[in-house]
Amino acid sequence: MPSVFQMSSRFTESPNARSKSITAADLETYGVLNRHSTNHPTFQVGVSEDKGSRRTMEDAHSFVVDFDSIRGQGFFAVFDGHAGKHAAEWCGSHFHEYLLAAIRASPTMPIPDLLNQTFHAVDASISRMCEESDGKIHSGCTAVTAFLRLEDASGQQSFVSPAVESPPIESPVSSSLLGEDESAAASSAVSSNESIGPESPSEDSKSKKKKKSKKKSLSSSRIRKALRSLASGSSAKVTSPTSISPTGSRKSTASGGTITIPPDDHRRVLYSANAGDARGVLCRGGKAVRLTYDHKGSDKQEAKRITDAGGFVMSGRVNGVLAVTRSLGDSSMKEFVVGAPYTTETELCEEDEFLILACDGLWDIINDQAAVELVRDIDDAQVASEKLLKHALSEHTTDNVTVLVVRFKHLSSPPAEPEPAIQSA
Repeated sequence: MPSVFQMSSRFTESPNARSKSITAADLETYGVLNRHSTNHPTFQVGVSEDKGSRRTMEDAHSFVVDFDSIRGQGFFAVFDGHAGKHAAEWCGSHFHEYLLAAIRASPTMPIPDLLNQTFHAVDASISRMCEESDGKIHSGCTAVTAFLRLEDASGQQSFVSPAVESPPIESPVSSSLLGEDESAAASSAVSSNESIGPESPSEDSKSKKKKKSKKKSLSSSRIRKALRSLASGSSAKVTSPTSISPTGSRKSTASGGTITIPPDDHRRVLYSANAGDARGVLCRGGKAVRLTYDHKGSDKQEAKRITDAGGFVMSGRVNGVLAVTRSLGDSSMKEFVVGAPYTTETELCEEDEFLILACDGLWDIINDQAAVELVRDIDDAQVASEKLLKHALSEHTTDNVTVLVVRFKHLSSPPAEPEPAIQSA
């Protein structure tokens, strides 16, 4: 069975990271990665990138409109690579697949927990790819992701029928990840809620190890099954713990699949997760609301975690090498530079205008509020992303720059304060 590294042979000889080409459709995207829906009723996406003054481009991005075949859902991400393009490019092609597999494996699990699992599974796959490359690949990347999810009042998706089958997403996960000897990614995802901080497990927790181990095994099996479904190109059923809402509806698409049209009274909840210093900022009534956390060596909390684990921070760098304290990949420093994300959960309201996801090539140049004010009057998401990019370049950023803007439309829910979740560990 081919290894993860053999699967990565699709990488070109170019040192520049390559995101999947952006295409456009009138409305239906069929889950295709990086395909715009030009007449989408609820949001618009714009992406701009440039290598800046660097010799190579190590950033990648991804988005999926109507994610998981539900009208109005979306997945958006920016990956900022270092020490090579491979980790960022791989994430740009596959991260969304891992999230979808996690959702289908555990449809009732809280989304922050699923994002946590996904980060750990992706981190394990990239680390394994690096280890199997015989030193040819040793890169890592920071990541900022956002999942716009539609929910009912109880936080579930009762309007989704248990019988609905979603068409497979494009570029399915390679079956090489799914063998008995290749299941580390799925297995590690299940342990994502374990502490990486200085605290040690209590004595009482030891008595729960057997039950915990059994739970991990079952969850790992579900994730592998979902990944296998994606890899085979078959449809996967979306399950729901509650009955179908009479106000929800399903629409058949030209591809033979179906898309769920949510009822008018649905809630729109924005879940974000990041590792490293790639950042997400929401514009709410003209005010910048940061949804992410910068994991840097200069952060006292992160520095303490690293020293408690036996490492050190010198000149703001982990072991004198890496400026970020959390990332995907970086297998040689995984004991200290972990892949556990910071997550937030925010119910969107009428005051929420747009979301900016970008790497530090932008945020090293402009602060959150200034970025929001720079593009607030621009209705076109693509034009807004281009303006932010040009600003960073004009101010002589020394890094690659990738900016993704999501402009929201037709919000009708009452105002609600953002609710940052407890930092995942």
